[in-house]
Amino acid sequence: MMLVTWLSAAALAQDLPFEQYTLDNGLTVVLHEDHALPQVVVNTWYRVGSKDEVAGRSGFAHLFEHLMFMGTDRLPGNGFDVVMEGHGGWNNAFTFEDGTNYYDVGPAELVDTFLWMEADRMSALGEAMTQEKLDLQRDVVRNERR
Repeated sequence: MMLVTWLSAAALAQDLPFEQYTLDNGLTVVLHEDHALPQVVVNTWYRVGSKDEVAGRSGFAHLFEHLMFMGTDRLPGNGFDVVMEGHGGWNNAFTFEDGTNYYDVGPAELVDTFLWMEADRMSALGEAMTQEKLDLQRDVVRNERR
């Protein structure tokens, strides 16, 4: 099973059967089921990227992408990775001009957990975000841009 929350028109033009829904909160869900393997891919796209940054103040989309891996109030520290890797899964993200993408791959029975973790990542940084984490990731992003 694969859950994708935003795709380009070119990707949708392929001959893959899918269902598309728009949730009450405006989120577009594109669902493609493939039961060839007992795994799920949750692929979440946000329509915000480097094109949304102000001239002379770049790198924020990439920085925020990094900060989303620094833990939340409910999954502190590397709790996200502990859940993923503890079940043989993995995840990553990337930022580009038109958007930011987060993806999770793992056992199909964890689809609800993956969806919950993605929602948590975007809504529960709260006390988990510290100046130390911000400074660390700012330096990481600066080094990646060199």
